[in-house]
Order: sequence, then C-alpha cells, then structure tokens
Amino acid sequence: MGFFDILKQQAQSALSSGIRQGVSGAAGSAMNAIRNRPQSGGDSVTFTFGSLPMSVEQLKSLPEAVLTKPHYTAALTVLALCRYGDSPQDAVGMLNFLKGPQPLSPYEEGFLRDRLNGKAYKPFSFFDGATPGNNYTPAQPYRITVFAGPYSFQEAGYAKLMICSSGADAPREIKLREKPSGAQWFLWENYLLSDIREPNANDPWA
Repeated sequence: MGFFDILKQQAQSALSSGIRQGVSGAAGSAMNAIRNRPQSGGDSVTFTFGSLPMSVEQLKSLPEAVLTKPHYTAALTVLALCRYGDSPQDAVGMLNFLKGPQPLSPYEEGFLRDRLNGKAYKPFSFFDGATPGNNYTPAQPYRITVFAGPYSFQEAGYAKLMICSSGADAPREIKLREKPSGAQWFLWENYLLSDIREPNANDPWA
C-alpha cells in the first residue's frame, strides 16, 4: 500500500479540524469545542486537524477558513498543498480560495508542478511526526505549528510567517496579505516548497 493510499484510508473519518487551547474542566460537547481551539503561545499557533481536506468545499468547511488571522491561512495552505500529489486540480482550487481576489497565475501553477512533481511529500514534512525516516508520514491527528519572527509584521498589510519542516535545517516562510475590507488574510507568496532531505524510500543509501 502506497503512502497516499495510507493517507486516504486515514482520511475516511468525518472531516474535523480545530484550534486547541490548554483549557480543562468542561465536559461533553463543551470539552470537544475546547479541544478544537488553537494552542497559542504568543505569536505561535498550533493547529490540529482530524483529516485533510480533499476539495475546496471541505477546506471551506473548516473553522480556520474564515481567514481572519494570517496563521489560519498559512496552516490551510499546507493542507491544500498536501492534496497536490493525488489531485493537482483540487489543490489548485483550494489554493485559489486561499489566494482570494488574485488566483494563481499560470506561472505559479507551473511553479507548483516543478516543485511537487515526484516530490509530493514536501508539504507533509511540516506536520508533527513526519520525518525522512518514515517517508514523511505524519502522526495522527495532523498537527502543525505556525509562528512569527521578529520581522513578521514589519511591512504594513503583510505578514511573513514561518513553519518548520523536518527535512530542512531552517524554518520555511510563507507571506500573507491582508484585505482590510473583509478583515481577512490571503496567501500572497509561498516559500514552502524548496527541496528538503529525501525520504528514506527515495534514498538508495538509506
């Protein structure tokens, strides 16, 4: 069974996502709601997703799809990129939603093909538990942390956030742009897809 077949099996459960905070003392549905909030430490936010969206409709159903914080848009961008290996069309549809009023250009679509052709494992490297040794297979549920640096909000109307990849020595950046009229943040520039360490399955010396 291939890597994407395993992920498809794991994604058969109902789509759920969330943002966690360390809060306790509630029960039943109240406790479930608390568990689905983000864990935030200053400018760092950890998101937890029960499964990965397969279409733009599923992406839009996630709480983060309100896009009212740049961290939300950054996390959802990784989810959209994870779909590329199985369905470039669905991935592009999700990315166009995240791009807001300016969809992907033909150049940007070509860039995705160049960066992800035969290397669809790259976006999975941003999730907890994914390593070159396990061929970038994430732990379940899917957890990803998006954080800001000292210069993340230096440019008015833009945010440059960071996400760590287990296949790279330095965090990767993603740039978001604010649309004030809707109080939303959209994907502006994607710096997430530079090459990373090969998964063991692709390394003849592993």
